[in-house]
Amino acid sequence: MPKIINIHAAENTPMGELVTYRAMPTRSIDMLDPFLFLNHHGPQVYASNNSGLPFGPHPHRGIETVTFIIDGDICHKDNGGHESVMTAGGVQWMTAGSGLMHEEISSKEFKKNGGPLEILQLWLNLPSRLRMTKPNYVGLEKDAIPILSVSNGVNIQCISGTWGNIEGPFPSITGISSAMVHFKSGASFTLNAPGAHTIFFYIIRGSLTVENTMVKALNLVEFTDEGGEINIISNEESILLLGYGKPYHEPILTHGPFVMNTKEEIMEAYNDYNAGKFGAWN
Repeated sequence: MPKIINIHAAENTPMGELVTYRAMPTRSIDMLDPFLFLNHHGPQVYASNNSGLPFGPHPHRGIETVTFIIDGDICHKDNGGHESVMTAGGVQWMTAGSGLMHEEISSKEFKKNGGPLEILQLWLNLPSRLRMTKPNYVGLEKDAIPILSVSNGVNIQCISGTWGNIEGPFPSITGISSAMVHFKSGASFTLNAPGAHTIFFYIIRGSLTVENTMVKALNLVEFTDEGGEINIISNEESILLLGYGKPYHEPILTHGPFVMNTKEEIMEAYNDYNAGKFGAWN
């Protein structure tokens, strides 16, 4: 049965007017292979005539980014020809692979009218054999993502992998299973985690009792990798970002927006980007 190793508090790292909590990496945890990075933006309320999200055009290589919109919206555009606006409950899954440029900004409507905003972005590592895979993007609104009711007061938004008898609509080339779990107060859920997998467990809102340990929002739980049941009870209405995947046990070197295995590969990524090999930005 998986046991709790540690509970890691997200660190407050604001980006100008954007409220941001960095859940990983922090001073207490670097990564949970293959989960590399999690930023939690918000919750906050933007006034009308705001400047919106600040993530203008920038490149990535060697990773996948998964973006969860809890409130507000996000306007995605990349130089692979993909463009979309996702609203509350929507999810974006981008495979940067060999190299892609994208931007993540607020829609014109949000910048004009303002409103609540809360968005999370998770970076997934790619193994060396897939780092240079062809870039891809899938964005789906809330209504296109299936919901599994697993018990009274617990609903799972199935994102990738198999949950019960539902297959998540986002194809993971590395077999990552991920879901957003919504709890009513007092509801319970038992996760049957596979062995030899890294569990990703971050509480977005509320608080949960996990194997008799209370964990509040803005905390990441680190588990051992034994398979078995994890018993979860909600102390109040809560949202949990949940996932698991097999670790790669490979060397990792991160520099800015690039994640590779060696210093030489990082230098090659910068050289390729500067030489225009990631494509043009229109």
